[in-house]
Amino acid sequence: MKQRIITAIIAIAIFLPVVLIGEVPLIIFTFFLAAIGIFEMFRMRKLPLLSFPGVLSIVTVCLLVLPGNDIGYKDISKVEVGLVVLLLLLSYMVFSKNRFTFDDVAYTALSVIYIGIGFHFFIQIREESLAYLVYSLFIIWATDSGAYFIGRALGKRKLWPDISPNKTVEGFIGGILCAILIGVLFNVFGYIEWSIGFIITTILLSIFGQIGDLAESALKRHYDVKDSGSLLPGHGGILDRFDSLIFVWPLLFFIFERFLHLI
Repeated sequence: MKQRIITAIIAIAIFLPVVLIGEVPLIIFTFFLAAIGIFEMFRMRKLPLLSFPGVLSIVTVCLLVLPGNDIGYKDISKVEVGLVVLLLLLSYMVFSKNRFTFDDVAYTALSVIYIGIGFHFFIQIREESLAYLVYSLFIIWATDSGAYFIGRALGKRKLWPDISPNKTVEGFIGGILCAILIGVLFNVFGYIEWSIGFIITTILLSIFGQIGDLAESALKRHYDVKDSGSLLPGHGGILDRFDSLIFVWPLLFFIFERFLHLI
C-alpha cells in the first residue's frame, strides 16, 4: 500500500501540471503514454516491439493521437493513414510467411485504434475545456476508489468473477455513487453547471469507466498476465491506470459535443 501511495503521488505530481499547461507539452506527454500503451499491448501477446509492426504501430498511434481529423500534412486524413497501415500490416504478414499471422494483424490494428482514439480525445477535450477534462479524471478516480473501498467493506455479490474475481456489485454501485458526489462538488464550486443531462452523463461515465477496467481485465486474463506493465510500481502499467479513461474520454466528448453542447 505504501508503494502504491508513493507512486500515485509522484505520478499525479507529473501528470496534473502537464494537463494544466496543455498544448505542446501535453501532446508530447500523450505520445509517451500512447507509445508505452502499444508496448504493453505487444508485450501481452508476446510480439516484438522492435519489429516492423511494432515501429509502425508506434508511429501510427502517435499520428492518431494528434488533435484534429488529419495529420497536419497535405490534408492527409487519419482514415487514409489507417487504410495504408492496414495494407502494410497485411503485406508484412505475406512477407513474413505467416509468422506474423492474420490474428496478429487484427490484434495490432485494434490495439492502435483502442489506444490512439482514447488518447486522441484526451487531447481534444483538453483543447476545448480544461474543466471537463479535470472533471473526467476526478470522476474516474472517485469511481475506482469508491468501488475498491465500498466493495471491500460491503461487497458480497460478485460482479463478474470470470473476468475480475474481486469486483462486487456493491463496489460497482459504490463507485457510481462516489462519482455522483464528485459531480455535485464540481457544481458546488462553480466549475460545471448542474443539470439532468449532466447527472446522466456522470453516471454513464462511471459505468463505462468500470466497463473499461473490466475490458482490460478480460484482456489480461486471456493472455494470462497479472499487469499490463511494470512502469508504475504498485500500480502496474500505463494501461492498468488509463484503461477506464481511454474508454471514457471518447464517450465524454461525444455526449457533450453531440447532445449537451457544453464543449
